[in-house]
Order: sequence, then structure tokens, then C-alpha cells
Amino acid sequence: MTITPTTLSRAAGLAAVAAGLLFISVQINHPHMVVSSVSTTEWVIRNSMKVLMAALALAGITGMYLRQVRQTGVLGLLGYLLFSAGYLVILSIAFVGAYVLPTVAETAPGYVSDFLAFASEGTTQGDIGPMQTAVQVSGFTYLAGGLVFGIALYRAGVLARWAALLLAFASVATLAMPLLPHMADRVLAYPNSIAMIGLGLSLWRSTHISAPQPITSPAVTTASAE
Repeated sequence: MTITPTTLSRAAGLAAVAAGLLFISVQINHPHMVVSSVSTTEWVIRNSMKVLMAALALAGITGMYLRQVRQTGVLGLLGYLLFSAGYLVILSIAFVGAYVLPTVAETAPGYVSDFLAFASEGTTQGDIGPMQTAVQVSGFTYLAGGLVFGIALYRAGVLARWAALLLAFASVATLAMPLLPHMADRVLAYPNSIAMIGLGLSLWRSTHISAPQPITSPAVTTASAE
């Protein structure tokens, strides 16, 4: 298989679609954020899916940015850097959730409980160290990055504008999370997921349509006609 910019863009589009679908599937019947859930196989699987989702999302938004780097300008670059930083931190937090928390759940249940409480906008009893900063950075970069990147994509007009607008809206909507019950706030992930799916499909379709077609020489065409 020949690797071309078009091939990579299509792959990035499919990665964004997969990330959106994974993000939705992870939210369905999510276990409660309590220490007893951390030691289950389901917890490890779900957080492993979050790691994969974040990695696919990074590939997807990178393809979106490179597809319209000239049209989005400085605003697009700023949005891409913020949004990609957000997904990088999400990936790191999900990795800790999947492979670190289960190993310390029995020996340090207080730390695990505080980590889960802080991540779910709850009240903590102790200090969770650098993970507190990581969660805060994740929230800020995800919100600001999604908003700025969505606006930049909308202004560029290369990909589906409705999906770009939905991405910007979904990012701002996360501000409502502290106002909702924990399990209810998971529905706020759906708009972002739908936006990623829409943008991914639009990216795949745009590269499919704009793929260069073989050029037939006029001389060859004339000779064939004769």
C-alpha cells in the first residue's frame, strides 16, 4: 500500500469516528466512581478504552488540522495545541485509572477515593498530589481547546460546519458538569462524541472527493479515439 497525504487524512478521519464511538460506549452503564469499582475487570477495560479513545482522538484532530492548516490560521493552531494537550492529559489520567489505581486500591483506599472524588467534582478528604493538577489541566485544555478549535474549523468551512459548531458548544457545555448528578453528567460526553464522528466522516469524505484523479494525456486520448 502506498502511503500518501490522502491516505493519512482518511485514516485520521476514521480514527476520529472510532474515538467518538468509543467515547459514547464508555459512558453507557458506567460503574459508580467508588473504590470497590476500581478492582473490577470492567473498570480496567473501560479505562483502557478511554486510553485508546484519547489516542484515536489525537490522530483525528491532527488530521483535521493538517487538512486545513492554511484556512484555520493562528486560531486553528492555538485550538489544535490546546485540544491535543487536553487529550494527552486525558490519556495519561485514563492510563493511571486503568493500571495504577487498581494496584493501590487495597493498600491506599483513601488516596483512590480522593482521586475518584476529585475527578468527579466531589469532595476530597486528603491530598492527591500532582494528579490534582493533571485533572485541572485536563479540564481547562479540553474546554478551551474544543471551543477554539471548533470555532477555527467553523470559520475555515472545509469540514462540516454543524459538527464544528457542535464541538465548540459541547466543550462549553462541560461547565455544567458540577451542576448535574455525577451519573447524569455523562450525557454531556455525547455532543462531543457526535461532533467527533461528524468531523471524522467529513474529513474522510473531503479527502475522498478531492483525491487527485489520473490525468490522461490529450495525445493518448486522441490516439485512442482514432
